[in-house]
Amino acid sequence: MTGLGVVFRPQLPPERLRAVARLADDVGLEELWLWEDCFLEGGVSTAAAALAWTERVRVGIGLLPVPLRNVAVTAMEAASLERMFPGRAILTLGHGVQDWMGQVGARAASPLGLLGEHLDALRALLRGERLSVRGRYVQLDDVALDWPPQRPVDVLAGGTGPRTLRLSGEKADGTLLTAATSVDGVRRARELVEEGRRAAGRSGAHRVVVYLLTAMGDGAEARLRAELAAEGLASVPGVGVAGDAAAVAEAVRRLAGAGADTVVLQPTGDEPDPEGFVRFAAEKVRPLVP
Repeated sequence: MTGLGVVFRPQLPPERLRAVARLADDVGLEELWLWEDCFLEGGVSTAAAALAWTERVRVGIGLLPVPLRNVAVTAMEAASLERMFPGRAILTLGHGVQDWMGQVGARAASPLGLLGEHLDALRALLRGERLSVRGRYVQLDDVALDWPPQRPVDVLAGGTGPRTLRLSGEKADGTLLTAATSVDGVRRARELVEEGRRAAGRSGAHRVVVYLLTAMGDGAEARLRAELAAEGLASVPGVGVAGDAAAVAEAVRRLAGAGADTVVLQPTGDEPDPEGFVRFAAEKVRPLVP
């Protein structure tokens, strides 16, 4: 079955999250995804709150920019979420928007090198290993978690470029793709991820998650067009969907057919009814997606 989720966009104030998260839990939505966009809302703090307010919905952070974090802190937070809410937190790491990283003095000379080092160290710490590392970016001296997770924790990587996608296949347990990814883009991303996996000799499952910019209700088409134009995507074919549940479900099925395991509906930034959007996804779209 194709996984289905919804994004709680940080254009909404953080005090709105409680109602949306509880509704997602009540209506049976599988996944609720949160963003850590500068300088809006923190990813770990909002995820912890959403998990505490709910009982079953999985909560994804898509994504945590690694230039902002020491890997030991990332590991401590990830392990704490897993032990408190087993199997429900989904962690994704990425480069972050480079202009934002520059604004806070955290821009790396080699974003790819930083992400690779961070992924290696984080996954080892979450396995309960004790590490001493002298990398270009990651420096650890006899570090181990006192409270490591009690079960394996998947770590996803977010990316768009070919080198990052290959790196995700090589070092991460899954890949997150942005809403700018078309059906052909998903297919190509899956190919690049598999190239990385083969090069690293990795086997087993690798989950691909993709955001789908989605507009529903009155003025849906106009809202979708406006957001695509604002993001410079107006001329990109096959990106985003506006319309009723049948139209959205068809778009989800196309992405799944190209290699996406989970599709996360991303409302436009000016979505007038976030709670209604969650109900739409869980009650109208989900029954139409095998």
